[in-house]
Amino acid sequence: MRIQANYYQQFDADFSLDVPAEGYGGWQRAEVDISPEHTAFVVMHAWDCGTREEFPGWHRAVEYIPRADEICRTVFPPLLSAIRQSPLRLFHVVGGGDCYKTYPGYQETMQLAGPPPEPLPRAAGDPVMEGLNQFRREHVFVGLHNEADVSRGFARLDFPAEARPLGHEPIAEDAHQLFALCNAHGINHLIYLGFAINWCLLMSPGGMLDMSRRGVMCSAIRQAVTAVENRESARQELCKELALWRVALAFGFVFDAEDVQAALRGQ
Repeated sequence: MRIQANYYQQFDADFSLDVPAEGYGGWQRAEVDISPEHTAFVVMHAWDCGTREEFPGWHRAVEYIPRADEICRTVFPPLLSAIRQSPLRLFHVVGGGDCYKTYPGYQETMQLAGPPPEPLPRAAGDPVMEGLNQFRREHVFVGLHNEADVSRGFARLDFPAEARPLGHEPIAEDAHQLFALCNAHGINHLIYLGFAINWCLLMSPGGMLDMSRRGVMCSAIRQAVTAVENRESARQELCKELALWRVALAFGFVFDAEDVQAALRGQ
């Protein structure tokens, strides 16, 4: 299958310029080959986080929730419909809560993957480290006054209607399970959509770091992701732009939703 892809040309620096990196080719587009037999789409951490009225503290600390909700409402329905009508597989990666544990796709993944590996050893704590972590709780994220709302929100975490797994669509909660799915179905390229591209999709269990270390190419769909932004970046969503550049440079390609839908429908 041929599909238009965005890639980033990270060469050549031009040392005749004040800023040599401005000589890089930057974002480019090209038609690339995708193997339907070896490619799967991954919806990762698409959650119904409730309203700001229900969980004001959660929304104060996680400002991207409204953007994620809008993507679920407007981008996911036609995109997931096209994927489900195509020969390509659709996986779901979850984390937090337990709403997914009754789904047949999760029960089947557990049987396929078997018991999880032993957890990584952890450094021993001490009173100074405890104090540093407490400082971060109070001053970095999420703020003590927001913690109760965040806890209440995670306690009732669920899929949004637009991203709810259907039938026996496989569900994985970590890299161990997701890699088992990839092995079982011959998948070596995962195309991610979900939230957030510079946080969970990158670093959480089953994210791009985990899977790329296992030899799986990891790509993303620009319109189907958003990012954790900060005070200085949020207006222009600069963290999303940097994250997409990182995906294109380190992991795979960045696709546009319209191009994906057209390719899946054979247009």
